[in-house]
Amino acid sequence: MFKTRLLSGILLVILALITLISGGYVTFFVVGAISLIGMYELYRVFQIEKNALGICGYLFAVFYYGLLVMKQHSMLAGGSWNWFMMLFIGFLISLLAIMVFTYPKHHAKEVVEAFFGLFYVAVMLSYIYQIRMLEGGVFIVWLVFVCSWGCDTCAYCVGMLIGKHKMAPVLSPKKSVEGGIGGILGAALIGVLYALAINHWGNACVNVLQFAIIGAVGGAISQVGDLAASAVKRNYDIKDYGTLIPGHGGILDRFDSVIFTAPIIYFLTVLL
Repeated sequence: MFKTRLLSGILLVILALITLISGGYVTFFVVGAISLIGMYELYRVFQIEKNALGICGYLFAVFYYGLLVMKQHSMLAGGSWNWFMMLFIGFLISLLAIMVFTYPKHHAKEVVEAFFGLFYVAVMLSYIYQIRMLEGGVFIVWLVFVCSWGCDTCAYCVGMLIGKHKMAPVLSPKKSVEGGIGGILGAALIGVLYALAINHWGNACVNVLQFAIIGAVGGAISQVGDLAASAVKRNYDIKDYGTLIPGHGGILDRFDSVIFTAPIIYFLTVLL
């Protein structure tokens, strides 16, 4: 089991390196594919992965990524915000139309689940691509994973050493408040070290304090994302979202914290 998990982890790192260093359409298509797979995993939990509502969700996810690449090439007239709002409104209207014209086959709860799946997975993960396309994005995009996976590792180590107070005793009994704080501080420290490294070897000229702030905030948010994904699994009494990645589970099991961290890193980068 450990060997399988290790090999899968190495392959994931190689895929991440190729995807994020290449940028452009490589990042676009890989992130888009991961989003669709993640949506399928979540829709399967909701049991709508193959019905009309789920198919509508996949279709609008493709439309959403199409708008993203058009925005990147300044092909959207009248402001990109209007186009994206029209997309989401059109998606909701389409879901409700399916419910109306197939009544009583689909329940209103399924409409909410389908809409949630698009936004939670496809939209939030798309910020990996959007960060990569920023100026200096080749350096900044790695903060998404530094914050998420670095915080998780630091939180685990600190929790094992001094963790006493349970953070979410019912949802995740092994996570502690001390571990959570250690994860945030660890992510901030890793952000500092990463900034120093890319300034020294990559001539990035980034602000070390800003990277520390982004690391700390991203680390805190990543823990919420991790617990939120666990809450959904507990609600539906499942262990993993999928089996695509041997030893790790599905896409959502590996990217649960990244989903929350990516948009936060994007907006912090733009603001700072």
